[in-house]
Amino acid sequence: MPFFYDQTFLILIPGIILAGYASWKVRSTFGRYSEVPSGTGYTGARVAMELLRRQGITDVKIEPVQGALADHYDPRTKVLRLSPDVHDGTSLAAIGVAAHEAGHAVQHREGYAPLALRSAIVPVATIGTNAAWILFIIGAIVGSTRLMDLGIVLFLGYIAFALITLPVEFNASNRAVALLQGQGFVLPQEAQGVRAVLNAAALTYVAAAAMAIFQLIRLVVLRRMSDD
Repeated sequence: MPFFYDQTFLILIPGIILAGYASWKVRSTFGRYSEVPSGTGYTGARVAMELLRRQGITDVKIEPVQGALADHYDPRTKVLRLSPDVHDGTSLAAIGVAAHEAGHAVQHREGYAPLALRSAIVPVATIGTNAAWILFIIGAIVGSTRLMDLGIVLFLGYIAFALITLPVEFNASNRAVALLQGQGFVLPQEAQGVRAVLNAAALTYVAAAAMAIFQLIRLVVLRRMSDD
């Protein structure tokens, strides 16, 4: 029986459950606060633009991107992309997500070390992850423990990327809440809703890191089984 169908698959179940819960949590929380209008009535795009301007950042372009919750900041091109519900939305959820992405732009301007490190290892982590699975599977099929070991080593690059992502995302969320409150874009009673949305979003990154660790554990277990 192929290794990916054996009993070690049970190792991944906690990660799968956590990932499913995180996905449900972020969508339900975003949906809830998408129905709560912000006091200012500003769109997510305008909030992001104003926050960046007040931080002295004028070289970041803000543009819409298709896809639900596809919001992100690209430090390579200095483009902040917001999904339609965020770009044009005036809810607490919309301005919270927009401020979070603006927080990444502020990180970039300030040279925030974890963001710089994450950006630097993206190509290596992406290539390494794909190669890791290919090498490990081939090694398992042909009985080459060296290929399996190499696959595990390469997979560590993805683990590093997932772990580095955590402080980047949590810091951006903290910046978002502080900026929104400090610049008067949310009232004190609205900040709780913004935090709820951003905390739910952060849980998806925690789930991704946990799943990566469970996958690594499974690979190590499979590698040891190959010696038996």
